Amino acid sequence: MSKNISRRLRKYRYVFYRETLINSHEQFWSFVGAFVGIGVIAYVQSLQIPQFENLFLIGSFGASSVLIYGAIQSPLAQPRNLIGGHVVSAIVGVTVGKICPEVIWLTAPLAVALSIVAMQFTRTLHPPGGATALIAVASGTKISGMGYMYVLSPVLSGSIILFLVALLFNNITSKRHYPVKHSRLRRSRRNAIKKRFQPN
Repeated sequence: MSKNISRRLRKYRYVFYRETLINSHEQFWSFVGAFVGIGVIAYVQSLQIPQFENLFLIGSFGASSVLIYGAIQSPLAQPRNLIGGHVVSAIVGVTVGKICPEVIWLTAPLAVALSIVAMQFTRTLHPPGGATALIAVASGTKISGMGYMYVLSPVLSGSIILFLVALLFNNITSKRHYPVKHSRLRRSRRNAIKKRFQPN
């Protein structure tokens, strides 16, 4: 039994070390992708009229950039999760804001909690989505006044920009592939489907 425990500990150490070890090549492309992705969104914002100032650069896009440019192997960084997670969470946040207006101690936790459940239900779990839902109810009159337009822009439009930039810069070299073709998440889904349809 002690041999099994020590073997597992060695495996965990190896996996942990390998997951956290990032070479300069990866760091370079992570930097370029994040810089261009956020830069394009900021440029689009700069072209808008002043009343939309700071609406396109929602904070959750920064968190998404960490995943889709710096941790591209993560199941939570895949396109379905990136775009779906933000859109689902934005819909939840706006809906909660409309049902419970100006009750921040209720709307803030309700928006985040419901967005997590909605992402789990739709299989689009993306951690920055929680921030997208929170922004919808806690960012003052500019965003709350947009209503469901918030879902289309900045959320959907910004997510698509981040995704297109990720497609470009995460596939420039042969060592980086995005989206991941054989992720653990996809394998687990395939196995679950196979088990469901196997004869007893």
